[in-house]
Amino acid sequence: MIKPWLFEFFPELGDEARDPAPAEMADYAMRYLDLWARDEALGFEGIFFSEHHFGGSFSASPNLLIAAVAQRTRKLRLGVMGVVLPYYHPARVVEEIGLLDLLTGGRLEVGTAVGVPQELARLGMTMEEARERSDEIVDVIDAALAQRVVSHQGKHFSFSNLRLLPRTLQRPSPPRWTAVVSVESARRAARRGVKISTGFNSTETIRTIFDAYRAEADAAGLAAGPDCLALRRRVAVAVTAGEARDYAAAVSERLKSFVAQDSRLKQSVPDAPPPAGGFTISDEEFITGTPAEVAEQIVEQCRAVGAGHFLAVLHWGAAIDEVTAAHELFGSKTIPILRAA
Repeated sequence: MIKPWLFEFFPELGDEARDPAPAEMADYAMRYLDLWARDEALGFEGIFFSEHHFGGSFSASPNLLIAAVAQRTRKLRLGVMGVVLPYYHPARVVEEIGLLDLLTGGRLEVGTAVGVPQELARLGMTMEEARERSDEIVDVIDAALAQRVVSHQGKHFSFSNLRLLPRTLQRPSPPRWTAVVSVESARRAARRGVKISTGFNSTETIRTIFDAYRAEADAAGLAAGPDCLALRRRVAVAVTAGEARDYAAAVSERLKSFVAQDSRLKQSVPDAPPPAGGFTISDEEFITGTPAEVAEQIVEQCRAVGAGHFLAVLHWGAAIDEVTAAHELFGSKTIPILRAA
């Protein structure tokens, strides 16, 4: 079985040139909350929200979205992929994990991330500093999930005998994830016993990353089956293949602008600007077609890399009506095939 998730950006309504009226934004937020609640009935395993800042999305504080969706659902797993740790004090991160696990009734998934270079730079933070802060906070999370009182002495944070409350409902902790794009980051996650998610790269490259994770986990005596691995892809689905291709072309155009701002990325989409970066967006990042065609591509890629989870970025950045229709079609037609795979 392949477990189907949503990877949700909660795209911005409007842009730098248009500031929507408050009533329009409130209606937009309510429509998304209704959509996410509907996703439970459509058979999605859960939703991973993404944290982004300073334009492009309304997901600056995705933990608030988890709290809101938790009140409207009963089974849907809810998480962030991931909380951008360098922005926060570790005590706040730990205590919000505990509170959210209670509010969701033990449905929380804990995901962490270092952050996006151009967003961190807006606050004067380098990637080197962000990685240092992230590593320290991860150490605190590890300690806090194992014991009630925590002390830490590090480069960026120092404190003694903090009792971080509330404790999580899931013990010893909720499932933990991190987003990776390299072999070394996958190996680090495996040594800590943390699940991983990745996308962008080709299936062949992702298989290499996942193989490194499996080998490192095996060396550490830890289990690392398909349930530890998630493949994330951008999906455009429609009743006809031609309509799906039109939707996918629009997604590709929106992605070009996004890629141009991220120094880590290289883009293989035709006519895209050539920013320098550390990894490539492969053509396999885009899964397009009818519900059955989309399911076939997802199953093929998940089997190739050994992933037990698929994170669908459905019609990334599109208008809410288009996104709603995509959720209905993917949920009713594609998910049953994935569940049976």
